[in-house]
Amino acid sequence: MKLALLRHGVTDWNLEKRVQGQIDRPLSQLGRQQLAELALPPSLDAYRWYCSPMLRARQTAELLGLKDVLLEPALVEMNWGDWEGQILKPLRRKLGDSMRDNESRGLDFRPPGGESPREVQSRLRPWLRQVAASERDSAAVVHKGIIRCIYALASGWDMRGESPVDFAWDAIHQFELAPEGELRDSYRAIPLVKI
Repeated sequence: MKLALLRHGVTDWNLEKRVQGQIDRPLSQLGRQQLAELALPPSLDAYRWYCSPMLRARQTAELLGLKDVLLEPALVEMNWGDWEGQILKPLRRKLGDSMRDNESRGLDFRPPGGESPREVQSRLRPWLRQVAASERDSAAVVHKGIIRCIYALASGWDMRGESPVDFAWDAIHQFELAPEGELRDSYRAIPLVKI
């Protein structure tokens, strides 16, 4: 069955390149305007929809006209701990070798007081099994960090180095989900429809 993930619209912190993590920022005016010009592909009409409970994801679902969306706590963004609100480029300069060493850990990268991508994957697995057990194509409005973690589960990417995919906010990121909840290596991006 299919699992389609949609990244929430743009926030002011996205524009400033700040790490949002679990800080509950709303969509920016630009994000709202961009979503007003887009629609979901009709191929997703029969999907069951889930959503991160965070405001920016809920606002995205609402602006796209999604109804009967199930809020799913497992879909909240990765906790970036002490680095939430920071801009990564200056933070990398400030922390130097310690940041490079931490980032080189890939799935085990961990911000101080935060969680690792591997831990995010662990919290996603029960939800993936639940979605698979429903035997219904499903979709969710989520965060870039969640899409990256699911992509890593599907492809075997160890999250070291640059991401092989951009995970644009104006596309559906589609995966195949096996009956037992495992992800198959089958990623493809489907653009949202311009209206």
